[in-house]
Amino acid sequence: MAATYPEGATALITGGASGIGAACAALLAEAGVRVVTADIADGADVRLDVTDPDAVERVRADLGPVDILVNSAGVVGPSAPLVDVHLDHWRRTFRINVDGTFLLCRAFAPGMIDAGWGRIVNLASIAAKDGNPTQSAYSASKAAVVALTKSLGKELATTGVLANVVAPAAVASPMNADTDPAILARSTSLTPMGRMGTPEEIAELVAWLCSTAVSFSTGAVYDASGGRADY
Repeated sequence: MAATYPEGATALITGGASGIGAACAALLAEAGVRVVTADIADGADVRLDVTDPDAVERVRADLGPVDILVNSAGVVGPSAPLVDVHLDHWRRTFRINVDGTFLLCRAFAPGMIDAGWGRIVNLASIAAKDGNPTQSAYSASKAAVVALTKSLGKELATTGVLANVVAPAAVASPMNADTDPAILARSTSLTPMGRMGTPEEIAELVAWLCSTAVSFSTGAVYDASGGRADY
């Protein structure tokens, strides 16, 4: 079945000003979906701090129900041995990567349930499975996103709303601009394709998961790892 979308569908994409989020926005808009991007960075349709529950609620009230939610906002967090990670940096990573995903899902899933159709795609990472050394906060927070999505997918399984997660390997995106080059080099060395992914490649998978072509998959993890994932 071709990847199509309900007529008049609206998608909300967090982290939509750049990287994977922006690539998802472009691809869905090209397919005729009304796209609203949300980000703390300039260039998004809506300025949104995903860690602020009041701000999330205001966006929900302003937009009303959406049909598609892509949670792409995230941070790499501290790149240091666990014993050297400051608690504030640990907590900030979890606030953005986990709390943000939770708050957006909590805000917009009810409208999808009422409509009897919806698609939620949360961005995790291959680090959620492998656990990258010197990236304990990032790895643990993305593992939490995986578990959150698995739980949510089961909760929504009979509602017509699907919740799935995409776990990329390292992607050449602004989020990785300040990542330790040694970490990126390690990721590339572990990837059989021998390179980083592109936001556009990840967006293709996300867009498919947001479409009507997917109907019997929820709470699942889809790897986009250039062959790195082995389970």
